[in-house]
Amino acid sequence: MEVSRVRALRGPNLWSHHTSIEAIVACTSAEQDVGALPDFEERLRARFPEMSPLQTLGHHDRIAMAQVLELAALGLQAQAGCPVTFSRTTATPEEGIFQVVVEYSEEVVGRLAMDLAAQLCAAAAADTPFDLGAALLQLRDLDEDVRLGPSTGAIVQAAVARNIPFRRLTDGSLVMFGWGSRQRKIQAAEIDSTGAIAESIAQDKELTKQLLHAAGVPVPLGRVAADPDDAWAAALEIGLPVVIKPKDGNQGKGVTVNVTTREQLVAGYHAAAEFRDHILVERYLPGHDFRLLVIGNKLIAAARRDPPIVVGDGKHTVRELVDQVNLDPRRGNGHSTSLTKIRFDDIALASLSKQGLVAESVAAKGQRVILRNNANLSTGGAASDVTDDVHPEVAARAIAAAHMIGLDICGVDLVCDSVLKPIEEQNGGIVEVNAAPGLRMHLSPSFGKGRPVGEAIIASMFADGDDGRIPVVAVTGTNGKTTTVRLIAHLLTAGGLRTGMTNTDGVYIEGRRIDSGDCSGPRSARNVLLHPDVDAAVFETARGGLLREGLAFDRCQVAVVTNIGAGDHLGLNYITTVEDLAVLKRVIVQNVADSGVAVLNANDPAVVGMANNCRGSVTFFTADCGHPVMSTHRAQGQRVVYVDGAMLVAAQGKVEHRIALADVPITRSGSIGFQVDNVMASVAAAWAVGTSWDDIRTGLKSFANESDNAPGRFNVFSYRGATVIADYGHNPDAILALVGAVESMPAKRRSVVISGAGDRRDEDIRQQTGILGAAFDDVLLYQDQCQRGRADGEVVALLRQGLAGAARTTHVDEINGEFIAIDTALARLGEGDLCLILIDQVDAALAHIAGRIAQG
Repeated sequence: MEVSRVRALRGPNLWSHHTSIEAIVACTSAEQDVGALPDFEERLRARFPEMSPLQTLGHHDRIAMAQVLELAALGLQAQAGCPVTFSRTTATPEEGIFQVVVEYSEEVVGRLAMDLAAQLCAAAAADTPFDLGAALLQLRDLDEDVRLGPSTGAIVQAAVARNIPFRRLTDGSLVMFGWGSRQRKIQAAEIDSTGAIAESIAQDKELTKQLLHAAGVPVPLGRVAADPDDAWAAALEIGLPVVIKPKDGNQGKGVTVNVTTREQLVAGYHAAAEFRDHILVERYLPGHDFRLLVIGNKLIAAARRDPPIVVGDGKHTVRELVDQVNLDPRRGNGHSTSLTKIRFDDIALASLSKQGLVAESVAAKGQRVILRNNANLSTGGAASDVTDDVHPEVAARAIAAAHMIGLDICGVDLVCDSVLKPIEEQNGGIVEVNAAPGLRMHLSPSFGKGRPVGEAIIASMFADGDDGRIPVVAVTGTNGKTTTVRLIAHLLTAGGLRTGMTNTDGVYIEGRRIDSGDCSGPRSARNVLLHPDVDAAVFETARGGLLREGLAFDRCQVAVVTNIGAGDHLGLNYITTVEDLAVLKRVIVQNVADSGVAVLNANDPAVVGMANNCRGSVTFFTADCGHPVMSTHRAQGQRVVYVDGAMLVAAQGKVEHRIALADVPITRSGSIGFQVDNVMASVAAAWAVGTSWDDIRTGLKSFANESDNAPGRFNVFSYRGATVIADYGHNPDAILALVGAVESMPAKRRSVVISGAGDRRDEDIRQQTGILGAAFDDVLLYQDQCQRGRADGEVVALLRQGLAGAARTTHVDEINGEFIAIDTALARLGEGDLCLILIDQVDAALAHIAGRIAQG
């Protein structure tokens, strides 16, 4: 078995809505039926007992090794604790070649699972060892390293529950919610509206206390010490016992509490100095350690934090008791579990010493042995939820503390005997406020119930009903995609939306191109969704990007399918038939939002069938209002767009909106049929987004099909009394549409300049000139810049073959180079002639044509 072309499908794709790893798997003839391999399944299950059945009960189908790989990759992830459920294996038209697709939750984990699954299959086939425990440990460790921590993960889960899209921006905890101008960001448990000054204040514990004291919030007295001697002097000024800690520390690092002697203080000073240069000495407050979580104007959760302890049994040493406690599956090494393992370090030994114990001491039965004086979860402490016990006055002080510092999300550390009564009545105090506080103790406390803090954070960022989404319009099809994308973007801009757009020419933000080249894939689309100045996005969605990575979004508001043609790269990537192509193109329809709209060509049966896969509503378009699909759809009260004489009509039930085609320059008063189709699709999409009809009319009137507005899309020039048309049409369906358009335009003599893309089937290349040979007098063939895997002259030879027996063409030339071919064609033109130039290098060719025309 050979595994190749492993891809990560990072969005909804041909196979599913899930993120998935896709691999091409080649199986030998023997591997195409593992049931015929002696004892294979027994050896497989000996190595991976928990693997799911190779086939469902009662079936006796042939099972290929590729299917075993699929089930193993999914099963290994599941056993490692990854939330995955989807997998699929599909045979390709090539004998022994399969496409294997397995869901992942973290891409690197999914890739590793595929590698380990291949090793498992090989081990079972060769009867060699496979260490399942080591494989699962490797997967678990990698998953823990790369997945979001519990705090950020809880916020993301809350966003997903509200249908708010998210994107992880780094390998860490920086996450973006929403799209474009409606996006928000978090870093761990800190949101983008929190100012850097507030965060800086929170890190300065001395300044924090000064501000809180000024606001009337109880705080312990203290000051910064320059050295151990100064720290002892400060302790005497304040009064023993004291706490010594870094001035701007976090997670309890370097904190020593209840210091009563100079020796303890010096040791604590040096422990704190390992983390920061500035050391703070403050009055020790007896009582419990509470963490109060403030989000916005509300106290959302509260927990009592207890230091790490073990309870003696009269038999085991303290070290052995710690080891036993750390076996609790809830305790881990990081922040991914509800508890952290207790550290047995110098601080723990010092704490034992204060209790007259050492690591090898055997504590009496029932004796509580404290391993640390601070109660942070990150050092092994435990948390008990006390949210329902918090006195209103205590909550008010916590909220005041957060507001005084300026934090939107704030962890307030309070020391007092109880949260059941006001702080002032028990001589307690707020000892710290924390930006980006850990949420673990509130999500999964050691004791008590978890609190929905993720939901509270999302609610503070997005109002009820706000899902952070901007309108996204996805456009696919064989022909007309780029013009339709450009026109939709133009109409949305006319409606006052700052619009981002991607197509085969580049990436555009508010009409300004920020990237060039073929940008019709998901990476360019994701970049547009990142842009903070985008109110709406229109994406050309080409087959290549869909196959490579899937979609850039989870849902779109509008999906437009212009048509499905046989010349659209058939034979590549196992898309061999029009039916295969339709299944691929309908991915955008399958991922329309519940409240969204699919805009479908009623004249194309392959496109009409996609309506059954749309979870939203459907708008059909075609010029013929009497088409059965249109008539039925309108009778059902649904939206349709069609042509009635010289008018474009958008109707729903008895309500109609009419636009004169004479006011739509791109259609040349309705004479260019394929442009009328593009306009109908664009109008339907703008209607679905909610653009007003006045703005739609204004946008249509101002969208001229010039080279700077729709480059390479039926750009018309006048040259010495002749008509010159430049277009990027490059498949048989596009050629047919162009021929239909130019035949309606008068001409004495017609000529065409054409090359061909090498990544088409031979018959598709020949068919293009077969169509042109019946409509043009002169044909100039040239070889384009990129032959896409073809040998020199191969494409031109196929084009010439297509002209064999041409009904009209009387003269054929082969020209070396696109620009030379253009110059040759222009030089031959006389007054009243027409020349169609099928360009390859769109921008350069249009500039070349414009330059020649300017020269006269």
